[in-house]
Amino acid sequence: MLRAPIRRQAAIAMVAALPLLASSLALPPAALADEVAVRGARLEPIEEGYALDADFDLDLTARLEDALHKGVALYFVIEFECTRPRWYWLDERVATAARSLRLSYHALTRTYRLSSGSLHRTYPALGEALRVLGTVRGWIVIERGQLAPDTTHVAATRVRLDLTQLPKPFQVSALANRDWTLASPWHRWAFESSPAPGEDAAAGAGDDGTDRDGR
Repeated sequence: MLRAPIRRQAAIAMVAALPLLASSLALPPAALADEVAVRGARLEPIEEGYALDADFDLDLTARLEDALHKGVALYFVIEFECTRPRWYWLDERVATAARSLRLSYHALTRTYRLSSGSLHRTYPALGEALRVLGTVRGWIVIERGQLAPDTTHVAATRVRLDLTQLPKPFQVSALANRDWTLASPWHRWAFESSPAPGEDAAAGAGDDGTDRDGR
């Protein structure tokens, strides 16, 4: 006597769960990536514009660490963007910046090399290399004059493993296996833009060093 109501309730529960299941299956590979924690980020106004300080808590998956030790170099990208909110239209993207870092392992010396362009440093332990990789200090991401003064902007930063730099077989595996992906969520915060240091004095002085009244 109770089987029909029980079956009906089970069917209702299954139907209710279908949208959630469909949405989870539709998630892009990046959404299924292992998340990197963002411990903090801030912008510092300097003479040249704004410099970014940020800290990411990076830790490789077992599969990525195994690939690294077998000679596969891992490329990470630290991204930044700054937007100006607009109530009447889409937010205006004011500035963007990206920095690429290469992490490799040298089996002969059992050391880890972190490279950025032509610059590189060697570390005896993986944890130390990852700590340096996840520490951003004094990176100029907004040039002087790019922001309107006394205006609210939204800054955002993240770090991710660049899957396009992996060997092709690993790129295919990364599409279906989260062990090959690593990324942080976008970390966003609002800030009020202000003139760069010395900008007020420059605005009030002429080319000969006198102020606008000739004094």
